[in-house]
Amino acid sequence: MASAADARVSLCGKLGLKPLNTNNILFYYAPIQGVLSYTALSVNVMNPSLVLRLFPKKDITNVLLAHTLVGASLYLYNRPHMSKLTKQQKILYGAFGAVTFSLGSILIWAILRSVVPQNVALCTACGVGTGVALLKIGKDYTEYLDSLVVKK
Repeated sequence: MASAADARVSLCGKLGLKPLNTNNILFYYAPIQGVLSYTALSVNVMNPSLVLRLFPKKDITNVLLAHTLVGASLYLYNRPHMSKLTKQQKILYGAFGAVTFSLGSILIWAILRSVVPQNVALCTACGVGTGVALLKIGKDYTEYLDSLVVKK
């Protein structure tokens, strides 16, 4: 007979979730939070009036950017192609990659926003669509780099 803990693990596995431990929090859940914040950031940049309606008293741009940077940095820090680097190098390269990716995305969205007609639905769709495309390209690129690592 299965225990309650086994049932929770099985349910988590079926949902695609990992058990809560330090490693999973840092290198699984924080990057997921980063992706969610990145997506919200895309909407915030492309359609700031929509976000202002949801959060009228506070500009959440810096919070979204911080979560995006932390998630992306931790994602890169833990990739196999970074495994032979020192801890300091992994932190530096992870942070550099996260900042470059995030601020480059914001620049793309700002340019896109200036050429897309001022339509709430269109701006939101363009922001989310380009964000998803950039995330996919970034994920594919890091997986390609990881594939170059010689496994022992």
